[in-house]
Amino acid sequence: MATRSLDDKRRHVQVLPERVGAVSNSEFPGHYPGEDHAWNLNKFKENLIVSVQRLTPSTIEFDLVGVDASIANALRRIMIAEVPTIAIEDVYVWNNTSIMQDEVLAHRVGLVPLKIDPRTMDFKPGNYSAPMENDTHVFDIRVKCDRRRDAAPGETDPRKLYHDSNVYTGMMKWAPSGAQTTKYKGKEPRPVLDDILLVKLRPGQVVDLHCFARKGRGGDHAKFSPVATASYRLLPHIILRGPIPREHQAKFQQCFAPGVIAIEDDEAGKPQAVVKNPRKDTVSREVLRHPEFKDLVELARIRDHFMYTVESAGQYDPQELVPEAIKIMLSKIKAVETSLDKLFSVEESTTA
Repeated sequence: MATRSLDDKRRHVQVLPERVGAVSNSEFPGHYPGEDHAWNLNKFKENLIVSVQRLTPSTIEFDLVGVDASIANALRRIMIAEVPTIAIEDVYVWNNTSIMQDEVLAHRVGLVPLKIDPRTMDFKPGNYSAPMENDTHVFDIRVKCDRRRDAAPGETDPRKLYHDSNVYTGMMKWAPSGAQTTKYKGKEPRPVLDDILLVKLRPGQVVDLHCFARKGRGGDHAKFSPVATASYRLLPHIILRGPIPREHQAKFQQCFAPGVIAIEDDEAGKPQAVVKNPRKDTVSREVLRHPEFKDLVELARIRDHFMYTVESAGQYDPQELVPEAIKIMLSKIKAVETSLDKLFSVEESTTA
């Protein structure tokens, strides 16, 4: 694994006072005399770096270094729109006497993220095909609000006045069919969160819904997207062209986000402004507004160093999202490769 220097000018996207410069990659065949920049698999492997910076139960932050922006953005878009999940597609309203209209309630139920492994289900073959145990999960919501007989006189808190005055996602009951009971034993399908409020009820009001959940992609509807957010930004790079005068060091430090610039003593014991953690920089360009820092600092971003932040909606663990997206990307590349092989074989047979 080789690490290219962050000071390599070819990797820099210039951040100037009123614009950005050098936005296009210049390392392609024929651009630099005497240099071969044809794509090479071994060289790509040497320069590729994937580093996980932070992992929580819902979020992963990682760095992807050594790829073109087109690949980085394709990976992000696949995570948003093409990694499949399970969501409620059809809602049969047997009874709804709440204040919320049937279609609005059905829409809210459809947006609930479900904790079901999509890899265990098939896509429904057609809009009019009968639901099967391999492509459909059924959930029932049956809630009736009643008044509590033991409520204190003058009580105003609905939670103390009524039973089931709030309908939460935790009240969705999975109704297995066929071999689903055995298949999902210990991993029963359920909502990701049990405390999402669907609708409020008052005494005598009833909600009775029969829901069908199916496999889909975020490109068809946002409810199928497995990520709440999936974004990246380029690594900031701060270049100090000279020492910052002592009387301006505090001001220089305040031009950046907290933690980016530190004041440390050099070998001679004199305080100097140093770049401590450029990852925290928001690239606000505040430092470029002050004439006292002219020619002392340059701002840039590293064009092939992508810092991703991916927040899972709960259907997948965050560390599973990137491998799933890469599998889909590889299948798309394989489809293009197969199509090109067929195209060239047809051309060869035509010219023969």
